Formats: sequence, structure tokens, C-alpha cells
Amino acid sequence: MSRGVLSVSHLQSLPLAAVLMGFLVFPILVILVVSFWDYDSFLLIPDFILTNYQDLLTSPVTWKAYLNTFQYAFLTWLITFGLGFTIAYYLAFHIRSTKAQTVLFLLCTIPFFTSNIIRMISWIPLLGRNGLVNQGLQGMGLIDEPLTFLLYSDFSIVLAYVHLYTLFMVTPIFNTMMRIDRRLIEAARDAGAKPWQILLHIVLPLSKSGILIGSIFVITMVMGDFVTVRLMGGGLRASVGVIIFNEISLLQYPAAAASAIVLLLTVLIMLTVLFKLVDIRKEL
Repeated sequence: MSRGVLSVSHLQSLPLAAVLMGFLVFPILVILVVSFWDYDSFLLIPDFILTNYQDLLTSPVTWKAYLNTFQYAFLTWLITFGLGFTIAYYLAFHIRSTKAQTVLFLLCTIPFFTSNIIRMISWIPLLGRNGLVNQGLQGMGLIDEPLTFLLYSDFSIVLAYVHLYTLFMVTPIFNTMMRIDRRLIEAARDAGAKPWQILLHIVLPLSKSGILIGSIFVITMVMGDFVTVRLMGGGLRASVGVIIFNEISLLQYPAAAASAIVLLLTVLIMLTVLFKLVDIRKEL
């Protein structure tokens, strides 16, 4: 009987497995195969060479791009975690009304009513050399010359990432916090625990699954992004996504495929480390 149940469950999973194979696994396999091909200015040459990976891994430009990407990912994760945890904690534990929680949470989603490009472009008239921020600071006499680091810099790139992805940290942490049994907090208060002790020893450990899910969202999106770096960096900053975009623009598809495979492996290693830190199945 167990064999029959097992076979039926396998049959039920076949449609989803077929979809994953067709739209996820197969394209990755194609990219992997192409990454070993040769190419010239006009043609793709089916072959098996390691030149694409050798050029990629020995190039100082690649290492600098990965360093920039890791920097963006870490800073974005750190800031979005601080903001996301604070916002989620406030909504979950300081707003008693369910309606008020819903309204405030919907307010957080308002930026998503427009596209990412529009939201990024909206920073340019604010942060530019003659933007509103510099004009305001100069008008108040706080600065004599415009601040040039506000736009087309690492600062503006990270700022745009935080603006774009904070909600992806808020939502899973908020959902996790809402499942915390409030009796645990009441018991801790009755036992004389201080607010910071409750936060550190109860709320934070029980929110690990939400933090992990939010971290996965933020890190994977930053690692693979190129639009934000190109737009907010003014073409003066590089990332792994920008390198892949440039290679595709130059029709260097095997080199771009090799870069994509290395990026995929890098992200998978980072996710593996995260899953080692938090047992998501146990937490959920």
C-alpha cells in the first residue's frame, strides 16, 4: 500500500516537476553548455574550452565587480534588516488594531504601485548636484558647495536598493512575528524581563525564519541586479550584473554564460551558508 501511495504522490508531482525542468533546469543547462563554447565577433562556435572561465576568474575587473556586488549586497541587507525588523516589530507588537496594522502595511506597499525604474529616477532630481537636497542644505547654510557623493555613487546605489527592497524584508519578518505566542511575552514581562531582553531572547530568535526569507530575497535580487547600478551609478560603477549585461550587448554570449554560471554558484553558496545558520524547515 505504501508503494501505491508513493507512486500516486510521484504522479501528482510530475506536472510541477515538468514545469521546473522546462522553465528552470533546462535553461540553466543550456547556459552551462554555452559557457564552454568559443566565439568571435560574429559567430558562436560549439566547442569545449575553459577560456571563458579562465578569463573571468583571472581578470582584476571581475574581482573588483564581485567586491562591489558583495559590498552592495551586504550594506543593503544590513540596512533593510534594520529597517524591516523595526517596522515589522512596531506593526506586530505596538499596533493593537488589526485594521490599523493592515492600513499601515498597505502604506508600505504604495511605492510598489510604480515601476522600479520610475522609483529610481525619482531620486535624481532630489540627489543631483542642483537637486532639492543640495539646494536645501545650501539654503540653510549647512554647506557651501553641492555634495557630489549623493548621486552617481555607491551611496546612491545602496540608497536605491534600500528603497526598492525594504518591503521584501518587512513582509516575512512581520508574518513571522504575528505567529509569536503573545503569552510568551507576557510571561517574560511577569518574570521581570526588560524590553530589550524580550526582544533579544524571545522575539529575535522566533523571527529567524522571517529574517532568513527576507535575507534570501534581498541578497539574491541585489546580486543579480544591473539596472540600479547602471542608472544610479551613472555608468561609473560596476557589478557582476553590469558585466553580464555588457557582454550580452557585445554579443559575447559564451563569456556572459560563464559569468552567469559563476554568479549562480556564488549565490547558491551564500544561500547554503544562510540555510546552515537557520534550519528553515524546523523554524516553519
